[in-house]
Amino acid sequence: MDAFLADTLVALHFLIVAFCVLGELLILIGAARRWRWIRRFSFRAVHLVAILIVAGEAALRIPCPLTELEYALRQRAGQRYEQDLSFVARIIRRLIFYDFPSWFFTALYIGFGAVVILTFIFVRPARAKKRLNDPS
Repeated sequence: MDAFLADTLVALHFLIVAFCVLGELLILIGAARRWRWIRRFSFRAVHLVAILIVAGEAALRIPCPLTELEYALRQRAGQRYEQDLSFVARIIRRLIFYDFPSWFFTALYIGFGAVVILTFIFVRPARAKKRLNDPS
């Protein structure tokens, strides 16, 4: 069961990475094509918070809690961290993790966070509209 949970956690981790990267790409494309949905405040706020958490962890040298939990689950399942993985888990980990020095990832996460902040400023999310029946 722990191995299954670890594989599921890797898939979740991949989805978060995809949301951050593809979300930014869609925001930039959507701004150029005037897609209204990319200015939805809830989407933009969640996107900004997600990358700021990643950048903050990198800046403060806090290990990713998802990675730490995955390693703990693999250890409890009797697996080695990089070996004895299922096919799907191995593929997803190859897409997410590369063999670069840690400073590279710190700079990458902080730089990407800065890009997302600049996008939030220059491609502003729409303000929530007041409802007609709202007394305030």
